[in-house]
Amino acid sequence: METTDDLARLRAALAQCALVNLTGGLGTGKSRLAARLPVSARLEPGEACDPTVLRGLVAGPDGLLLIDGVDGPGQAEALAASLHEACPPRPVLLVSRLPLRAAAGWAETGPATVTVGPRPPAAVEAQARAAGVTDPQGLALVVRLAGGVPLLAELACRALHSGIAPDAPGAVADLMAGEVLERLGRERPGRRWRHALRLLATVRAGDEHLVAGGPALFSTLAGLSVVRRERLGLAVREPYRSLFELAYQWRRPKAHAQVRTRAADYRGLLLAGHTAGPEERAGLVEQGLFLSGDPLLRSTLFPPAEDGSRIGPARPEEAPDVERLMHRWAVRGGFDVRRSQAITERWLADGPSSFRLARDRDGRPVGLAALVPVGAGTEGGIEPLLQQHTAALGAGGRPGLFLGAAYGADPVTHAQILRDILVSAVHAGHLVVSTASPDYQALLRTLTFRPHGGIRDDVYRCGRRPEVYSHDFSPARLPGWMRALAPPPVGSPYGGQDAAALVAWALARIGDPVALSASPLLSCPEFESPDALRGWLRCAVLDLADAESRADAEAGAILQAYYLGRDRTHHQVARRLHLSRATYFRRLRRGLALVAARLPG
Repeated sequence: METTDDLARLRAALAQCALVNLTGGLGTGKSRLAARLPVSARLEPGEACDPTVLRGLVAGPDGLLLIDGVDGPGQAEALAASLHEACPPRPVLLVSRLPLRAAAGWAETGPATVTVGPRPPAAVEAQARAAGVTDPQGLALVVRLAGGVPLLAELACRALHSGIAPDAPGAVADLMAGEVLERLGRERPGRRWRHALRLLATVRAGDEHLVAGGPALFSTLAGLSVVRRERLGLAVREPYRSLFELAYQWRRPKAHAQVRTRAADYRGLLLAGHTAGPEERAGLVEQGLFLSGDPLLRSTLFPPAEDGSRIGPARPEEAPDVERLMHRWAVRGGFDVRRSQAITERWLADGPSSFRLARDRDGRPVGLAALVPVGAGTEGGIEPLLQQHTAALGAGGRPGLFLGAAYGADPVTHAQILRDILVSAVHAGHLVVSTASPDYQALLRTLTFRPHGGIRDDVYRCGRRPEVYSHDFSPARLPGWMRALAPPPVGSPYGGQDAAALVAWALARIGDPVALSASPLLSCPEFESPDALRGWLRCAVLDLADAESRADAEAGAILQAYYLGRDRTHHQVARRLHLSRATYFRRLRRGLALVAARLPG
């Protein structure tokens, strides 16, 4: 499954450098690619680590020397010393899962590095068809579980040929995971780390608290080629992470759910600790969204494939790339291209600084997000997509960011762009979104963004008016948001979620029956439909506003004004009710708690 481009890059590197390191994840086809070359001699890594053996081979005939599988404990370091002593004049190709430059002793040797990456879905599907998998469901499963890795595609095909039905992905993943773990065994001896790897895959990223077992086990996991170090701990690389988690969920579904719930609780405590900076808060939010387990969030934000792009601000010379990608965004969304181009030109009027670009490994822009800072200077570019909501959410509202467009050339890049938008929103504190895409609208509702309704005009001439949403990403609001999205303990009322948070979520969507239909409160038999829940919430708020207690009545008045009245910000409601900011939010929390206390059951 190697590509012509991979082979050309490898040959070019060998023509220019006597020492070349061919690297890539487990099963990406490195050995098969190396076999396409005219190799005159081959050594096992253990043999090559012996300078005497290596010197003897170097003295032999000219030609390419291949050392494949430099992945065992200490092998990279020992091989560096051996090569330094032997000083081979002939070309040497070293094959490893991790770049040898990451190991000690390779700074002076400095091999040229050629990386083999994942294959596109079309190549994986062709591999599956060649292996005899032809039914659509089976092909889709192979592509999904392989994540572009030829070995995983082969293992998935073998699992299907063994008789496992394609509608049992957990069983297929379990068979595949067993083979992958055996192959990882040459990197680290023993078996104790195998279960810890399943737990780490379930939580996506974990520190020593989440990966129980002590520092030694943590360090063992860190040494595996499928594990990388991130801001919040260790993380299993995709698509191996998805594979291990799916297999674990199939084997022990209850334990899998408990691991995810404990991890979400722990991340929530860190988020509420008020010691995390913006970068760590953004990471904890990303982890919380992953741990929610929501199918839409998982499939949209966390596809089972390794990230392949780097995201950063657009540079002045990249304005043509912005226009090209915005054109593709318009075509994909079914928008009128000329109208979309006019909006793009308005956003680009002061340069492309309001755009963030995703660039592939070769530096080519392959995705973007239009993130405009909210303020008086940007009102002209924002107003056409906010219209009647501009005063409340535009320049007259709180500072933050306005999202006007998001595009990725493929699902993995698209997911990276969306996660980067959320990271930027955590830094900015507030995000306003205007979108005519039904898919984005469903995602925003799942993320519990507050809907403000549609705008007056069909600005993109696509038969759909954009809808406006907003969300508060301030540090004080993040813990409650994560609790509302957290996975529920098994068998707990209302899915184990905080009742006050569920009331707030439902009140924010009281005018949107479609969104309200996703409320866990509907699990109560008394609420037969979203309309029944909506009627109950209205009555509960109005009754609270008529309470004899002044504090309770103020709490009810806040809920009535903010959730049942016209679209307003918290600041506007507090000012109208003549309440200080501190008193306002105390009363708001009190009102939500009192309404939650009235819930049936």
